[in-house]
Amino acid sequence: MFSIYSVSFEMENNLVKQKSQKGGRLNRCNECGKNFSLKSKFDSHMRTHTGEKPYRCTHCDKSFSWNNSLKTHLKKHNGENLLQVEKPYQCSQCDKAFKGKTHLVNHIRTHTGERPYQCDLCEKSFPWSNQLKIHMRAHTGENPFKCDECEKVFEGKTALTIHQRIHSFEKPYHCSECTKTFSNNSHLKTHMKIHNKEKSYQCIHCYKSFIQKNNLTVHMRIHTGEKPYQCHLCDNAYPINRQLLIHLRTHTGEKPCQCNHCGKTFSHRSQLTRHLKVHTEKITYPCSLCNKSFKTNSYLIKHNRTHTGEKPYQCSLCEKAFSWDNQLKIHMMRTHTDNETSTQKNHIIKYSYEDTDWAEFI
Repeated sequence: MFSIYSVSFEMENNLVKQKSQKGGRLNRCNECGKNFSLKSKFDSHMRTHTGEKPYRCTHCDKSFSWNNSLKTHLKKHNGENLLQVEKPYQCSQCDKAFKGKTHLVNHIRTHTGERPYQCDLCEKSFPWSNQLKIHMRAHTGENPFKCDECEKVFEGKTALTIHQRIHSFEKPYHCSECTKTFSNNSHLKTHMKIHNKEKSYQCIHCYKSFIQKNNLTVHMRIHTGEKPYQCHLCDNAYPINRQLLIHLRTHTGEKPCQCNHCGKTFSHRSQLTRHLKVHTEKITYPCSLCNKSFKTNSYLIKHNRTHTGEKPYQCSLCEKAFSWDNQLKIHMMRTHTDNETSTQKNHIIKYSYEDTDWAEFI
């Protein structure tokens, strides 16, 4: 992953100071463009690019990028001792143990379902007092926890802590089965179902199974043809919101994905990934009819049309055909622009997205 994005740089060169709109100082990452108001957050973020792991475990050879990750790891070493010495109050329903009796009493409510803390303004009740306090802010509108990076506000400190990992790229929850890491425990639990092969949601049409209900909902649109995400600038519609966002770049001209080798920009990450092979891969696709060689098979296929005369891109408004999609787009704009309809616009957009790998969103 690091080789793709050419992460070979001096950390101090990435600390770019610039004025924010409010007059404060921002620490900007030159690798991904993110800004940080606190240098400590910036330093923590930079480890996602450098791979630096300054937090080393004293019990084994493992090291970590963030202190929280080390603390989570240390529980594996200290778990048995903590259970016997530091946590004398053990739950009779499961293996968990606690330092104080109050903590045990609170925990037991997860088994009994008891909710003694009730809201006076609505019918909701909670097993713990702190949950009731956080809930009350929904009635008062109080949001006391504010993010320093983007100024979003949250009702609880835990929600703020999880949110801030978006900015720092911190992922302290490690999968014990593979190398993946996650920003919060719920995402890790969802991921673990992949290893446990828990796929509870099954499609009634093709019997394909999914871990999460929303994945099944998106999949069902393949069978129903539903496209709820409509472009407000043309008639195109998509089954997935991400597809619509990428499509909108054809209207705005936005190309946020930049190659670190040559500066070329692309509207989608998959296009950048394919392009990077030009810089990183050896020439492995030679033409059998001439001496030319190509770095990707798709380039070779396109080149072969110069020998075969194949013209797979046909205009829907006249009988002309072309060897490459960009030739068709130029033809459509030059020849049929005057009487262009919304249908023709859709036709052009269709070909402009021919190479986009939509499969990664389904």
